[in-house]
This record gives sequence, structure tokens and C-alpha cells, in this order.
Amino acid sequence: MRDLLLTHGYFLLEDPKEQQIMKPYAPLGILYICSHLRNKGFSVDVFDTTFSRREELLNFLRAEKPSVLGMYANLMTRGNVIEILSVAREAGWKTIVGGPEPGAYALEYLQAGADFVVFGEGEVTMEELLQAVRAGETDFLKIAGLAFLDNAGQMRQTAPRAQIANLDQQPWPAREAIDIQRYVETWRTHHGTGSVNFITARGCPYRCNWCSHQVFGQSHRRRDPVLVVDEVEWLLRTYSPDMAWVSDDVFTINHAWMRTYASEMRRRDLHIPFECISRADRLSAEMLDILAELGCFRVWIGSESGSQRILDAMERGVKIEQVQNAVRMSRERGIQSGMFLMWGYEGEDLADIEATIRHVSVSQPDIFFTTVSYPIKGTPYYKRVADRLVQLEPWGKTSDRELKIKGRHTRRFYAYADKLLRDEVALARLLQDENASGQLDLPVLEARIHESRAGLLSTYAEVEQ
Repeated sequence: MRDLLLTHGYFLLEDPKEQQIMKPYAPLGILYICSHLRNKGFSVDVFDTTFSRREELLNFLRAEKPSVLGMYANLMTRGNVIEILSVAREAGWKTIVGGPEPGAYALEYLQAGADFVVFGEGEVTMEELLQAVRAGETDFLKIAGLAFLDNAGQMRQTAPRAQIANLDQQPWPAREAIDIQRYVETWRTHHGTGSVNFITARGCPYRCNWCSHQVFGQSHRRRDPVLVVDEVEWLLRTYSPDMAWVSDDVFTINHAWMRTYASEMRRRDLHIPFECISRADRLSAEMLDILAELGCFRVWIGSESGSQRILDAMERGVKIEQVQNAVRMSRERGIQSGMFLMWGYEGEDLADIEATIRHVSVSQPDIFFTTVSYPIKGTPYYKRVADRLVQLEPWGKTSDRELKIKGRHTRRFYAYADKLLRDEVALARLLQDENASGQLDLPVLEARIHESRAGLLSTYAEVEQ
């Protein structure tokens, strides 16, 4: 009999935005839990919802003999997970949720139908919980890293679970439990290159106060670089991908580790184009040389703002000049740079917006994405604005992205900021690159900039009520 069914509630085929992007990656988190539990003797299956329809999963839950259902949840899948919980409970399943969101909203998930919420890393907590369920136990207070409702409907939360000290003792994720080749082929069909993902470490030790650390805390634990190369070699041999995504929070954080990893890849004559995320202060000339040698074609840098005042308020620990230098050094080595930017952080004003526009115009990253900042529960940023938050829809049908902050500029204001940024960057690129002349109509571009700046100023006084 199956001890556990794992799923995650991300339905690519039902999300128009995701279908435009078409860059899905395997859910490594639940695959790591699957492999750990299988190694401990449990019967575990994975229902991968990425390429499934919602009704397929719901009908499966209704038709199968119920056991235990474990679900990964994040702020984007909250609504889906809540719906799945309801159907699963009605069909007789015992339900468990974990991941970055449930730890911050444990009571809400329990009241929505979860029997248990798992905090932090799930492997050992799930192992002990399944043992208790299998033995018919009803006292779960001895299991660390858990929350549940007692008979009186009150939430009981146990002691925190210690993190796994040695990641090298953990098995690789159970990729055989799902159809990895479909991920590779989906990438290849839509982008010409098939891609796989893997991680070399868990956690991030930095303290950016808008970033959630619900699962791994502010830790950083790395796998042995030689053993990571074993996995990379196996991935290349098994799935024949054209590229890879290194899913670490900060890939180049440990320079000694990077040197050993590169040396081992070189020794085995392994090479795979890849992209990764890093920080500007961990991208030295040497590290970028190593990334170029390894095949990195794009490095993503969390710039967030072009205002040093705002970066300091975020506790980013990075200087604007470091970001600009990292982009420049990447370009010199033929590595594309991607930049993440955030509007609307607490205290940001027009001068900070103008500083961001100048920063991106000077840096000229190959790609940049913007978002309006949203407070994630459990973070210092959330606590700072908590008394001004407005829930626009019922909790189970929305996410922290949709929270409104009273007194902050409106979405219309930030839409003008976004237009101004993109047109100013395009203008700077046109003026810097003689080959770009003729591709853009300079008077039209200047007119758009004038219009966006006027819109920004005209909406400055508009604030969320």
C-alpha cells in the first residue's frame, strides 16, 4: 500500500502567463523528499501536476484508496493547494503541507483542511510523521518541525527541526518518479534547447529583509563539489540536455568550492551551458572567468534598486558600483547579465526611482525584470508594513503579491516608472551603440520618455487608500 503521495499544485497548462514563457523545471523539493523516504523503506509516489490538468489530480484523489497526501505550497500556488486540500480531505486522505508559504500561514492552512504543516526542511520530519501515522499514534508533540490542530481546535506547534547537517548523505532527488524528459523536450520545443535543473547547496546566509527564509533559515550548506559533478555527469548522460539551470540562491557564494567544482568538471572534460543566480559582491573577475569556462551564458544579479539608500534599507549588503562592475565584467567575458529590480520598497521616492533608471541605463544588462515589491509574511519587511496591509480578496483565493499597502504610490504610478525605465534604457543603448541607429526612431523614443515622465509626475500624489 502506498504510504505517501506527493504533489505541488502548479498547473502549467492552466496558466496563460506560464504558457507564454514555457520554461518549466522539475519540482526538486518534493523529489528530494521522495528519494529520502524511499530510502527509508516507505512507498512514495509523485503526482507531478506541471503537465496535468487540475481535474486529473482531483479525480485521481477521489478514485484512489486514500492514504497520506503531501503537498508543496508557495505563494503562487496557494489557491490551487487550498482546493486540492478540500477535495483530498473529503475523499479521506490525511493531508500535509510544506514549503515556503505554509510556515508563515500555518493556522490558515490547518483551518483550510491540512492535518499537518511541516516547517523547514521536510525530509526527516516527514519520515517521523509517516512512522507515527503508520503506527496509529495520536500524539505528535514529540515530532519536531510540525504544527497541527488539537481536539479543541487550537494550533499546536512543536520545537523547530534541526537542519540536515551533511547534505552529501542525502540521496539525489527521485527524478525517476516523474517524466523529466518531458521537461527537457518542452524546453527544446519552445526554445530550441532542452534544459534540466540541479542544486549544489541549500540556503542563503544573507539578510535581505524582504526575502523569505522559511525553509532553510539563514543557513548555507554546500554539497561536496566532486559529488555534484557526479550528478551533473549523470544528468548529461541520462537526459542529454542542451543547457542547465543551477537552482542555488547564490551559486558563487563559496569561491574555494567553485574552484574545486570547476577543476573536477575540467578533469572529466564535462561542459554544459547554464544560467545561475549570484550576488554582485560574489562575482569577482576570477569567479566570472570560472563561470565562463564552465559554460555560464547568463548570470542573474539581484540589483533590486539603483538607490544606495534603498539598498541599505533593504539590508542588501551590496554597493551600486559592485552591481555595475559585475555587469561590465560579465559582458567582457561574453556572459549575459540578467537583473532583478523592485519598485515601491518602503521609503522609495522619485529621487530613488531616477537613481534606478540611471543605474540600469549605465549598466545596460542584457535582460532586466521589474516587480512592485510585495511583503511576504514572516519577513522583516512584512512586519514593518503589517499595520498598513489590506487584503483585497479572501486569503485562500489570493497571495501576498495582491496585498495592498496603504499610503504607498498606486500601481498606475509604478506602471509609469516602468515605462520610463524601459524607454530611458533603450535611449541610452541607442546613443551608446552606433549599430542601433535606424532600428529605433529617436524622436518617437524621446516623445515616449516625455509622456512617461509626465505620467509619473501627474500620478505622484496618488496613494493606496
